[in-house]
Amino acid sequence: MISNPLTGRIMVLKLTGRRTGKIRYTPVNYAVIDENLYCYQGRHLKGEWYLNILANPQVEVILPSRTTKGFAEEVKYAKEAAYAILQILRGSGLGAFVYGFNPFTVTDDVLLKKTAGIPVVRIKPYISDNID
Repeated sequence: MISNPLTGRIMVLKLTGRRTGKIRYTPVNYAVIDENLYCYQGRHLKGEWYLNILANPQVEVILPSRTTKGFAEEVKYAKEAAYAILQILRGSGLGAFVYGFNPFTVTDDVLLKKTAGIPVVRIKPYISDNID
């Protein structure tokens, strides 16, 4: 319902609050790469949803076509993170150019430089099937 050409591909994360233990819902742009879901925090490093995932990595993901559960983890490798951000931006509608480069023509060097330090989360679904 909320994914469209203007907003791009959006999923909703169902998380557990790290301090309250309450269920929280957060919409984020995403990409599917090798049966995993990827999303990123952006330049604001203290986002509540991101901190909640680090504290409680078991998440539920509400996709446009279905819901799945999985384990979330921070991506540690810069090249994997940059590639995930690129794929997310390519599917993010009007937000595609938020970091000052064209995600369809950017070089690897510019991509790595512009996305350095942006936290990326990989969600591995518990049931491996077609999540697109």
